[in-house]
Amino acid sequence: MRRLRNVKIVATLGPASSDYEMIKGLHEAGADVFRLNMSHGDHGEIRARHKIIREIERDLDSPIAILADLQGPKLRVGVFANGEEELVEGQRFRFDLEAREGSSARVCLPHPEIFKALEDGTSLLVNDGKIRLRVEECGADFANCVVTTGGIISNRKGVNVPDVVLPLAALSDKDRKDLEFVCELGVDWVALSFVQRAADVEEAKALIRGRAAVLSKIEKPTAVSHFEEILAVSDGIMVARGDLGVELPVQNVPPIQKRLVRRCRAAAKPVIVATQMLESMIESPMPTRAEVSDVATAIYEGADAIMLSAESAAGSYPVEAVTTMNNVAIEVESDPTYRDIIEASRVAKRESVADGIVAAAREIAETTDIKAICCFTQSGTTALLTARERPRVPIIAMTSLRETARRLALSWGTHCIMTGELERFKQAVVNAARAAQDAGYAGAADQIVVTAGVPFNVPGTTNILRVAPCDQRLIFASDPE
Repeated sequence: MRRLRNVKIVATLGPASSDYEMIKGLHEAGADVFRLNMSHGDHGEIRARHKIIREIERDLDSPIAILADLQGPKLRVGVFANGEEELVEGQRFRFDLEAREGSSARVCLPHPEIFKALEDGTSLLVNDGKIRLRVEECGADFANCVVTTGGIISNRKGVNVPDVVLPLAALSDKDRKDLEFVCELGVDWVALSFVQRAADVEEAKALIRGRAAVLSKIEKPTAVSHFEEILAVSDGIMVARGDLGVELPVQNVPPIQKRLVRRCRAAAKPVIVATQMLESMIESPMPTRAEVSDVATAIYEGADAIMLSAESAAGSYPVEAVTTMNNVAIEVESDPTYRDIIEASRVAKRESVADGIVAAAREIAETTDIKAICCFTQSGTTALLTARERPRVPIIAMTSLRETARRLALSWGTHCIMTGELERFKQAVVNAARAAQDAGYAGAADQIVVTAGVPFNVPGTTNILRVAPCDQRLIFASDPE
């Protein structure tokens, strides 16, 4: 399904988007990737949504990526005798490991690993940062705090500890079960929550064993501090601004977003900007102007994808939310300023033959009348390198592997087309010319750039570039066997 934009759209599925017609409507409106949130829905519900997505993919002959988002370890307080209590600024309050019900003076925090990491002066945030406390005294099973920002604390509210690296594995027991379930089910991407260090990603990859690509969610200050190491071992990144905005001052998030997007682009790894992009559309058919500007900013920065969460999972207007994102993307990418910004922020990287080939393909396409860049890829690497260049012409990724086509649905500007296994370069050129015409990117009188690796079907061998006519008669008349 041809898109009139380069940035991809990720839509989260949920109660508002769980049947065939709605999910198909979301895909036709512009959703390229569907997110299955493992924090909500049991395995039966996840399996049913996965099955519907694959049916739509088959019916529309359109590769669709499925992203399974693991919950990660959730740190929560216990319960209160009265259900809730009000904490006021300056008040003393205690967290401990005692299982009894809480009061206005204390509550159970059933996570001994937190107490091991705490120090005097450490901040504790409760209920998405609405309540803030400072540790004044702590031990192996308690933390005496003073309230610095008051509010209502109630049963099982979440706790954030932004100042320290917690001795917690990124994968809980639930995550391990969910991980094996979704890998057996056949998802394309797995998103890891609560990533703090590269070792968290490596642990997950060892369990996944190549069955899915790994996307690291950057939602903690420690992940920002260790970002280069995390990026090096990840297949992609999600900038999860919601939790980042809880654990860091909110004014820090926009520059962090910009830096992370640029680093991902330079590394040729897909990056999603997520959280609260069109939040008001959960209840309204129209977004706010500020939300539209937020979406546009991520597109101007060159993000590979922008994501809807509750807007498409539980909102009243899921199709309208996707349509809005699609329309904003088309408008932004048609703005001459968009091209200026994208090209000014391009990072030149020339470390391999493949780097040189894709850079040359982009330069040729931009200096002559080329309609598309067609790249043959097995692992997807050539397409990702081509996308890193952010060319002005469409990228057609040709692959014989369905798994590769699906994973590339998350990558900027790539239109994935299935092709049979090839043995001769001439046949590759013919297939590329035919695909460019069938998809509406070029006519018989036009030219395309074709990149491939010889010998075929060997990952990492991109070593040839050809400017080719779309007229197949000219290809057979001029190309050697």
